[in-house]
Amino acid sequence: MSQHTHPDCQRAMEAQEEHDAAERAAMIAVCLISSARVIAKLDSEYTAYSAQFLVDNAGRKDEPSPDPQPSSFTIQDCLAYLVDIATPKPESEPREVDERRNTLTLKDCLEYALKEGLPKHEDWTHVGCVHKPPPFAHLIPRVPMKGKLIEAKTSKKATKLLNQQPVGARLHVFSPEFDLVRDEGFYEGPSGPESRYVGLRDVMITGNGTMKEGPFLEVKIVYKKKETFLKVSTTRVLTSLPNDSGEESQLTEPTGLLVDFIIPRFSK
Repeated sequence: MSQHTHPDCQRAMEAQEEHDAAERAAMIAVCLISSARVIAKLDSEYTAYSAQFLVDNAGRKDEPSPDPQPSSFTIQDCLAYLVDIATPKPESEPREVDERRNTLTLKDCLEYALKEGLPKHEDWTHVGCVHKPPPFAHLIPRVPMKGKLIEAKTSKKATKLLNQQPVGARLHVFSPEFDLVRDEGFYEGPSGPESRYVGLRDVMITGNGTMKEGPFLEVKIVYKKKETFLKVSTTRVLTSLPNDSGEESQLTEPTGLLVDFIIPRFSK
């Protein structure tokens, strides 16, 4: 964490054991976008785009997009904003709850980026910023993103997409199994009745191969604020998942550990 991080942001990040759903989805989305754009030769080098821009804006259903149109904001508005963020808020002061962040998906983030474009990482605030975007946010330059999303239902089809670029997906995470192998390990999901279902986590598939344990897809995941790579079994099949009461709930159809495969395919 930077020594220049605002005290409000620092307190908020220290209070989190893990990034929330919106931050995880946005971080994987910009990794996919940056990789896909350099592969498509739309960027001459790997360019980091703003995940926090997607956290702030993606998935909003009832609000207009921040189009780059002239605004009625004044110098006084800018000064008021700067004074507001420069003044640390008391820890006891309640913050506005944004329920949208609990349900924001990787697909939501990619769709928004294709529609509205993205600012570069250095042009927007950091992931975990607790301040609202400034009144002049629409003037911050964004890179247009022209393309479409391609989805795949099986790991076999996802592997074909992987021949062209990294692939987004969601991973069924179980503890303690995931914690035991999260650093360069081979993940096979639940191993017994003591397994606890953590939920789905957004990942980026970066490679594939076979080990003595079996065929795998290598994924990048942000888990408990740490980026790690691990190998995920493509042969393990789940037929049920624990529900809110802890009991096993049968799935409508068997599923692998990795689901919801998706890529952004860019065009010039």
